[in-house]
Amino acid sequence: MRLLERTNTGTIRLTKFLIKDIPPYAILSHTWSDKEEEEVSFKDLTDGGADSKHGFNKIRFCADQASRDGLRFFWVDTCCIDKSSSAELQEAINFMLKWYCDAAKCYVYLADVSTHMPNVDGNPTWKQAFLQC
Repeated sequence: MRLLERTNTGTIRLTKFLIKDIPPYAILSHTWSDKEEEEVSFKDLTDGGADSKHGFNKIRFCADQASRDGLRFFWVDTCCIDKSSSAELQEAINFMLKWYCDAAKCYVYLADVSTHMPNVDGNPTWKQAFLQC
């Protein structure tokens, strides 16, 4: 299983662990962009340029929240799976539910919900909108 790691210098890098040695990690639940090229892929992380993509905001969000929660490692499906390998992609599909269940934390990234919306009656409007979903 590959995980992303936020290093002490703040950079984000891919790491690989044997199934029996996986450290505590966070996992990100999110919707994919309509434009797949905006998402950060495994290739983007290994070849460079990941931080210039719009989808890197989700990765940064997950890294920041994991750090606040005392977690060094996190998993994001768009870039922790090498989709050019059909065997790896199939393994990820088979294990994804387990990976979500085994995560220490699961974060949800709602790209279309702003946290900077005004309050109504003392409650954030995003909270009211979320509860109506």
